[in-house]
Amino acid sequence: MPTALTIVFVGCTIFLSHYFASLFVRTKIPDVLWLFTLGLIIGPLCGWARPEYFGAVGPVFTTITLIFILFESGIDQRLEPFISSLSGTAKITTYNFVGTCLVAGALSYFFTDLGFLRSLMLGSIVGGTSSAVVTTLARQFPLTQRSRTILILESAFSDVYTLGVPLTLLTAYKVGRLDVAFMTGQMIAAFLLAAMLGIAGAFGWSILLKQMRTLQNTVFTTPAFVFVIYGIVEILGYSGPIAALAFGITLGNIDVLGPPIMKNVISRTPISLNDHERAFFSEAVFLLRTFFFVYIGISVRLQDWWLFSLGAIITGALFLARIPIVRISVPKDTTPKDAAFMAAMIPKGLGAAVLASLPVQQGVPGGEVIQSIVFSIILCTTLFTTILTFLVDKTAVSGVYSWIFRTSGLGREKAEGHKDAEDAAGKDKPPAPEAAHRKKRRPKRKKQPKSTAEPQQDAKTDPDKDGTT
Repeated sequence: MPTALTIVFVGCTIFLSHYFASLFVRTKIPDVLWLFTLGLIIGPLCGWARPEYFGAVGPVFTTITLIFILFESGIDQRLEPFISSLSGTAKITTYNFVGTCLVAGALSYFFTDLGFLRSLMLGSIVGGTSSAVVTTLARQFPLTQRSRTILILESAFSDVYTLGVPLTLLTAYKVGRLDVAFMTGQMIAAFLLAAMLGIAGAFGWSILLKQMRTLQNTVFTTPAFVFVIYGIVEILGYSGPIAALAFGITLGNIDVLGPPIMKNVISRTPISLNDHERAFFSEAVFLLRTFFFVYIGISVRLQDWWLFSLGAIITGALFLARIPIVRISVPKDTTPKDAAFMAAMIPKGLGAAVLASLPVQQGVPGGEVIQSIVFSIILCTTLFTTILTFLVDKTAVSGVYSWIFRTSGLGREKAEGHKDAEDAAGKDKPPAPEAAHRKKRRPKRKKQPKSTAEPQQDAKTDPDKDGTT
C-alpha cells in the first residue's frame, strides 16, 4: 500500500472511530466490533494489509496500548473496592483458566491429532482474557464498581497463568518431563515479584512527581516511567501487565498505602490527573485503542476452514462453561445482570496469538494446527463478546442469563437482606396517618342520661348538634 494511501486510511480510520463511538451512545453497539470488522476487511478478507507489513512496530504498538489502558484503569481504582474484589478475582481467574484448559484441551484432543500434552498447551494459551478488550467494554456498560473491578483484575491476573503454564508445557514436551511443583512456584513468583516491583516503582515516582510537575512539558513523564517499569519487569521474566496495573493502583492510593516515614515526601492526597493531563491521556488512549482493534482484525489468519470451524466450536463451549464458572466465583450478592455481563466477556487477545506462534518457531509437530485454532478462537471470542455484551444490555438475552443465575441462587442473599431490612423498618413505623385520623374522628364518648328538662345544656354538650333549640 503506497505511503500516501496509508496516511489517508489512518485519517479516515480516526474519523470512523469517532463515528463508531457516537453510534455506541445511540445504539449500544460497541465500537470495538466495528473496528475489529474493519481490520478483518482490510486484512485477511481483502489482503490489503498484513501483520508482516508492520514489522517489529506491531508488537511494540500493542504493548504500549496495553500499558496505557492498564495504567489508566489502575490510577482511577480506589483501594476499598479493589480489596473487596480480590476474593472474587482470584476465584474467577483460577476457575476460568482451569475450565478453559479442560474444555479447549479436551475438544482439541478428540478432534485433532495433537495428543494430550499439546492439546493442554493449546488450552492454556487461550486460558486468559484480553485486558484491552475487557477494560474497554467494562467501562462502556452499566456494571457495578465491584464487578467491573473483578473483570479488569481478572484480565491482568490471568497473565500469570497464560505466560507460565504454556511455556512450561512447551518445555515439558521438548524434554519429555512435566514438573508441576516448578511450574507452580514459577507462577507465584511471577505474580508476587511483578506486583512488588510495580508498587516499589509507584512509591519512588510519588517522591519525584512533585518536582517533575514544576518543569515544563512533563505530561508524558508518568506513562514514560510506567514504560520503564514494565520493560524492566519483562526483562526479569515476570509479568509486565501486573506491574503496570499495580503501579497505577498504588499511585492512585498513595495516601493510604504510603508508610509513615514517607509522609513528608509524598502527597497526602491521591495523585490524580489534572484536567489537562486527563484530556491528553483520554485522546491518547482513544487513538491507541482505535488502531489496536484494527490491528487485531488484521492479525487474524484464516487458512484451514476445518480448523477455523473447530475454533468456533471451542468458543461456543467456552461461553457455555463460563456460566457455571461465574456462578461459583462471584460473591452471592452479585446482581444477575452483572453476572450476565461477566459471563459474556471472555475475549482472547494478541498475547494468545504471540504464544500460539512459539510452537511453530520451535519446531513442535502440530504447531501450525495449534496456531490456526488459536487464531480462530481469538477472532470468535472477540466477536461473540462484543455481540453478546450488546445483547445482554439491550435485548431479552439478559433475561435468559438472569433466569439461569437466579435459579442457581445468585442474588438471593441481597434480595433477602433487603426484605429483612424492610420488615424491620415496618415494625418500627408509626401508624399510618389515615388510621390515626380515623381514630381521631371517632373518639369514645361517655353515655349521657336522657333528659327533657335541659335542652339547652344538651345542645352545648353534644358536638353533633348545631347549638339551636
